Amino acid sequence: MKKFIVYKDIRKRAIIFGLPISLFALMMISIVTSLLVIIFSFSFGVIIGIISMNVGLYVTLIRITGNPHFFTWQKTFPKMISNRRNSGLDYE
Repeated sequence: MKKFIVYKDIRKRAIIFGLPISLFALMMISIVTSLLVIIFSFSFGVIIGIISMNVGLYVTLIRITGNPHFFTWQKTFPKMISNRRNSGLDYE
């Protein structure tokens, strides 16, 4: 008989439209606020600007999702690990 294991951590890797849940929520907040701005403004330039801003935000979030080390500014590990005391003198 076939056994199935229970996968409890499904929400950790859930993806909607190529974005994790937190980034998808950010995108939905942006879209809702954009719709509110579009409803209360009747300018064609504003509508085009908001649409291009949402597309730009979506592309940026997709790139950040594809490259998670994009915001890493420092290295995780040092070049050399040693137990010696650091005297501060450089012999080279």
